[in-house]
Amino acid sequence: MTVVAIVFVALLVLGLPVGFVMLGASMAYFAINPMMTSLVAQRMSSGLESFPLLAIPLFIVAGAAMARGGIADRLYAFCETLVGHWRGGLAQIAVLNSVFMGAMSGSANADAAIDARTIVPVMRARGYSNAYGSVVSAASSIIAPIMPPSIALIVYGLLTNTSIGRLFVGGVVPAFLIAIALMLTVRWTARRMDLAPARETRARPREMLKNGRAALWALAMPVMLLFGLRSGWFTPTELGAVAAVYAFVVGVLVYRGLTLRETLSLFSESAVTTAGVLFIIASASVFSLILSLEQVPQQLITALLSISENTYVVLLVINIALLVLGTVFEGLAIIVILGPLLVQVAQGLGIDPVHLGVVLVFNTAIGSLTPPVGTVMFTVCSITRCSVEDFTWAFLPFLAAAIGVLLLLTYVPALVTFLPNLFF
Repeated sequence: MTVVAIVFVALLVLGLPVGFVMLGASMAYFAINPMMTSLVAQRMSSGLESFPLLAIPLFIVAGAAMARGGIADRLYAFCETLVGHWRGGLAQIAVLNSVFMGAMSGSANADAAIDARTIVPVMRARGYSNAYGSVVSAASSIIAPIMPPSIALIVYGLLTNTSIGRLFVGGVVPAFLIAIALMLTVRWTARRMDLAPARETRARPREMLKNGRAALWALAMPVMLLFGLRSGWFTPTELGAVAAVYAFVVGVLVYRGLTLRETLSLFSESAVTTAGVLFIIASASVFSLILSLEQVPQQLITALLSISENTYVVLLVINIALLVLGTVFEGLAIIVILGPLLVQVAQGLGIDPVHLGVVLVFNTAIGSLTPPVGTVMFTVCSITRCSVEDFTWAFLPFLAAAIGVLLLLTYVPALVTFLPNLFF
């Protein structure tokens, strides 16, 4: 196991993608025993032989189609009529827009990229600093990994044999709590920075109704998703197919935002994203075999319980460890590597795996915004040309709000488990 650790750290320091890091470390382990080398290819292949994995590319395509098909503009106009008259109105619009977009994209990077390209330029033109606009776009994107159809929750559910339907429903209340916390933070920072509303007067009911009607096809998707899961009409995988078809029909026939060129670009982008996710899962399946052979899960459980047998203390230690790891590891890698291990710890302590899954995914979402390896942070900063230093300072109030919600979700599990227990 020492050889695996050395190779793992060496490849990570060299800057290789995490999928290649795990695969390289696994190859080093099996190279010691050539008789077992064939297990690498077998394990990678068997790790992808799962029907529920189809949900990942389907939801990626659906999210990309909804984002490119003219939906973002209509959602923006609808959000403006709801919160545009508040202080810091453009920032409030960005947060509320992420609630709706998160229910379609399932990806923090996708949501952040959309806001960085569409809302941040408007914010700069209205007198907002580039750093503040970049931070709001990035911070609001952490709603997407929690709001169904979250790609991260799908991966966690597949790796830990946890019901994806329960995970989806369990993410609804936390997603709204995150949105409320971010909007309160925007309100506080807007007062300190004396930021003006996006519009001078409150929108009239007729204008709200008009913009709501224009965005109705977009707003119907998350409702369809939850209703389909609750009624048993669709499995999560089948729902991904329905969502993809629905997104294309709306984008092509209703909003007319998808052209042939846009569609080809969309498929290309989705294929690259899907390949990256599945390669990480395949590599992690080999790496998890090594962890099992070396009895790492048992050692981890023993180490955590040696600290304390109190559930709350163990959860605090897990949260601190995940927040630290999130600063140097990509979120999906943390879920893939630690998800199955932490579930075994949770079972020993009587923690609901749905509760653990939402807390784990939210932890990694926060990590995606923090240096030095915050993927969402770098995505936004590369689009807005914001320096990492300026971004980090402006992000501190939002980081405090996010950690506050994380602790609330950690120690009040009913906020996560109430709806799954009610619906399933």
